[in-house]
Amino acid sequence: MAMDGVLNSSQAAYAAEAARTSDAARSEKTYTGGRRVGDPKLSEKGAKYFEELKKKYGDMEFVLVSKDRMEDVKKNAAAYGSANKTVVLIDEEKVEKMANDEEFRKKYEGIIENGRKELKSFAEQVSGNPSVKGFGMQVNDNGTVSFFAAMEKSNTAMNEKLTEKREAKRAAAKAADKKAKKKEFEEKIKEKLKEDGSPNFKADSVDTITSDSIEGLLEKISELDFSRRADSVMTEEEKAVGGTIDFKG
Repeated sequence: MAMDGVLNSSQAAYAAEAARTSDAARSEKTYTGGRRVGDPKLSEKGAKYFEELKKKYGDMEFVLVSKDRMEDVKKNAAAYGSANKTVVLIDEEKVEKMANDEEFRKKYEGIIENGRKELKSFAEQVSGNPSVKGFGMQVNDNGTVSFFAAMEKSNTAMNEKLTEKREAKRAAAKAADKKAKKKEFEEKIKEKLKEDGSPNFKADSVDTITSDSIEGLLEKISELDFSRRADSVMTEEEKAVGGTIDFKG
């Protein structure tokens, strides 16, 4: 009899837990309060907390990402950068846990705050670099953030003309491949992204620079700038070729 009582008690506890889980699942709704990627869902409590988080860091732009899209976004993080605000990419599960776990919330709000300060310093250091079109950070699962920057691709008219003359066939093949990839990317965006979550930049219009630290990000930007300057230096032969270019065509 006592054993039956224990079993009934356990069954009742299991049923209660299952009911709570079911209620929580039913309460999750697609988040529509701002920019998002994929189809992220938050409970009422999670959505309320997320609005409070965005208000607390009003100088930053939060982009909510569904868990199944995080890997895709990581590969093209810089495309979501903004020239107007620091972008923060964060997934639905992390926001939900921040809303329900006070210690977890304190930890990750501290991470966001530190990243915010570092990016403020970064913004000051790259303010005179016209190639930096946007930047932001991505909140990771291991208690860290990754920083990213969108760098404008270097395609001057002179370099394009020289490339056409030196490697006409290669350039044509590359252009065809680029066009195909662009079409594939745009179709993928139409299919998988919500309108509010569309990237700020086309994938083929920016170079993605990422790093686990601001120092590393600045170093990579410096290296890319140096490489571009080196590539722009023409040989005497190239200068002679450039002198005959007809820019009217």
